[in-house]
Amino acid sequence: MAASARCTPVADSEPTQAQGTVQAAPAAEDGQRRPFPLLIPFVDTLGLELWRFEAGQAELRLTVTEPLHNSWQVAHGGVLMTLLDVAMAHAARSALESTPVADERPRGMATIEMKTSFLRPAQGRLRALGTLLHRTASLAFAEARVLDDQGRVCAHATGTFKYLAGLPVSGHEARRLQLRHPAADGGAQQ
Repeated sequence: MAASARCTPVADSEPTQAQGTVQAAPAAEDGQRRPFPLLIPFVDTLGLELWRFEAGQAELRLTVTEPLHNSWQVAHGGVLMTLLDVAMAHAARSALESTPVADERPRGMATIEMKTSFLRPAQGRLRALGTLLHRTASLAFAEARVLDDQGRVCAHATGTFKYLAGLPVSGHEARRLQLRHPAADGGAQQ
């Protein structure tokens, strides 16, 4: 980004970049937080919130609190990378929701590679916007950006993900995905 470029948020538009201006995508259309489709304890521990999960798009939100800070008292890079990773994986997984799988088993994602650029310190209320760029039967290619509460891009990533029905962890054992059961959490995360 050129030193003279300024980032200005523009509401209600798709993410684009033109002449140094970044336009933020709109918030979830229904304005409602929704439960993550799979139980991911690390995501719950960080406090990530899912606001959009459809048609190759995902939006996550997070309020950066002191335990998530680095020594500069802004969001730790690992927190931003997690936001980007989870946003991309959910964008890729959302495309499967309307596509039946032959064996009817839920499918998860494994990150194969991820390239991240940190553009500015991130603090306060953050939004991560993930977009599926392309998919095959077994791979997904996605990108995501993290925006601060003023709509400025703080970090950007691209990634490659593999669709998985199970994860071999030792020998011939395969671990199944942990589905989030609506009855266990009242149907939505609090």
